[in-house]
Amino acid sequence: MADAGLPSQARHRSPTNSPHLTLAACPELTAATRRELAEVAVTLPRPARCTGVVRFERPTSVLAWALDLDSALAGSHRRVWDAVASGSPPETLNPLHRPGRWSPHITLGRTRRAGAFADRRISELLSAPPLWLTTLRSYDTRTGALEELEARP
Repeated sequence: MADAGLPSQARHRSPTNSPHLTLAACPELTAATRRELAEVAVTLPRPARCTGVVRFERPTSVLAWALDLDSALAGSHRRVWDAVASGSPPETLNPLHRPGRWSPHITLGRTRRAGAFADRRISELLSAPPLWLTTLRSYDTRTGALEELEARP
C-alpha cells in the first residue's frame, strides 16, 4: 500500500504498530488477569484465515484484513474479554471489543482523511499472506511499554 501511495501501517516502524489483532483493551492488567491471559497464550501459535478486505469509517478511515471468527478464535477472544472485564470497571472497556460486537481484523492502513480507501481496486493490491497468531502481548498507552505475555498452562 505504501508503494501505491496509500496510507499504510508500514510507515509506522514502532514495534507497537507491528501487525496485530486487538482482542480487548483495559486500563491495567491485574495479577489475576495476567494469570488468565497466560493460559490463553498457551494456545498459540495457531493459523488464522483472512476472509477479505474490510473498511471502517469514523473517526478515522481504516483498511484491514478481516479474519474468520472460527470457534478457536472466538473462544480465545471470549477468554481474553472475560479476563480483562473481570479486573476492570465496565465503563473503561471498549464496547466494540465485546463478544458479539467484535470484528476481528488486522489494520493495514489508517488515516484521518474520510473515504481514503473508498476505491474498490484497493483490494486487488492486497493478497493476504498465510496468517499465524503467534504471541499474546500487552501495550501500555501511558508508558509506551510493549510486553509479551508468557504462556503458562
